[in-house]
Amino acid sequence: MSSSRKLLGRILSDVVTVPLLVGQKLTQPALVIAHEVAKLFPESFVVRADTEDQEAKNKVIYDFFSGIAPELAHPGGSLPGSNLWDAPPNEIHPVPVILVHGTAGGGQTNWGTYVPLLTEAGFSVFTLTYGSIEHANWPISALGGMRPIEESAAEFGEFAEKVMAATGSDQIDVVGHSQGTLVPNYWAKFLGGEGKIRKYISLAPLWEGSEALDPTSHALAPVTKRLGLDPAVIMPCEALPQMMDGSAFIAKMNSGGSPYLPGIEYTNISTMHDELVRPYTSGQVPGPPGTTVHNIVVQEGCAKDLSDHLAICGSRRAAAFVLNALDDTPDRVVPCDLVAPFFGSSVAGRRGGAPAFIIPFSTEK
Repeated sequence: MSSSRKLLGRILSDVVTVPLLVGQKLTQPALVIAHEVAKLFPESFVVRADTEDQEAKNKVIYDFFSGIAPELAHPGGSLPGSNLWDAPPNEIHPVPVILVHGTAGGGQTNWGTYVPLLTEAGFSVFTLTYGSIEHANWPISALGGMRPIEESAAEFGEFAEKVMAATGSDQIDVVGHSQGTLVPNYWAKFLGGEGKIRKYISLAPLWEGSEALDPTSHALAPVTKRLGLDPAVIMPCEALPQMMDGSAFIAKMNSGGSPYLPGIEYTNISTMHDELVRPYTSGQVPGPPGTTVHNIVVQEGCAKDLSDHLAICGSRRAAAFVLNALDDTPDRVVPCDLVAPFFGSSVAGRRGGAPAFIIPFSTEK
């Protein structure tokens, strides 16, 4: 790693961390007041329980942002119930499940809904933050999926081997989101992981890439072209250009005529309202002979699920599809609820709301 890249990591960390610290000090009185005001709201609107109480109860909160508060409270930690290295898997679910976050996500921030959901169902759950900028301090270090996908896939592979060794299993199951739907497959297809993934569930997958970051494909294309702006180059994420449709990486992933490997049971769960995977059908690639692929679109049979790229990780409907895909005898009823974009739960009944964000910064501990 070059010294300039190390310096960039430290600078990016300071750019984010210093304003947070200053802002916390300046807004501390207002946060104390907000903490008290939050107590006046009915629990159906917001959650006032402190972080420790929430962790103890290990509640399932259907909200994409429900993992933010735990990361703020325990930087770089693990969500309660995950990464139990010394605990043997449940006999009913002997294959461990690894949750693989998306771009700029992390082991806690991406999976506030899924860790309690899966542990409650008896699965052995593991999470990691892969591909973060090296030598960066928190909170930049909590942003994963920033390095080239090949590097992230190798990092994932090392983690997967560690999980299998700890649990005594010779296979893993995978639940990935966005970039996290590509990383494990690259390991399986090109880095020695073939035969080691049993079930592969993808939320907002993009097997054929996305045109969302193509500077020539959006409404502001004339402006960005004139200014010479390319979002994939400006953003400090080396994985973004790789996920564009037509990239060399996507071509390699689909080499042999398909991204899929025989022996893995794939379940792709997409949303029509995905603003980052365009077209959303990029994740609905049918499987060729010799592969097992199930393609699901959450709006089919449930138009009021308005999940977008983030909210699909907080949707009850998508979660039921995931549980059924992981289970050898799927029998869970798949609900059809109103799901708000961005969050993953109805706005009026959000349970990952403002108090959950306020508490880690509050003076009350």
